[in-house]
Amino acid sequence: MRIQITATGFELTPSLKLFVEEKLGGLEKILKHWNENDSVIIRIEIAKNTKHHQKGEIFYAEANIDLPKKIIRIEETGEDMHEAIDKLRDRLKNEVSKIKERAVDY
Repeated sequence: MRIQITATGFELTPSLKLFVEEKLGGLEKILKHWNENDSVIIRIEIAKNTKHHQKGEIFYAEANIDLPKKIIRIEETGEDMHEAIDKLRDRLKNEVSKIKERAVDY
C-alpha cells in the first residue's frame, strides 16, 4: 500500500505527514486482500478551506483509494486538521470493510 499526500493552501510539515501515515497505515490490514505487489494507492489531499457559510478556519481532508475495478472517494471537514483526518480514517475504514464483506460474500 502506498500513501501519496498533497497539501493545498499550507506547507505539509513532517509531523503532519507522519500523523497521516500513522492514521491511515492501519487500513493496510483491511486492504491486504487487494494489495498484491503494492498495487493499492491511497491519495490524500489535505487543505485549509474557507467556506463563507462557516466561521473560522475549516480544514478539509479527501482520500481516493484505487482498488481493482473500484475507486473509493471520501471527503471530510473539521475545525482542525487532525479532526478532519480522524473522521476521514473512520469513514474509509467503514467503506472498505463494506466492500470487503461484499467481495467475500460472492
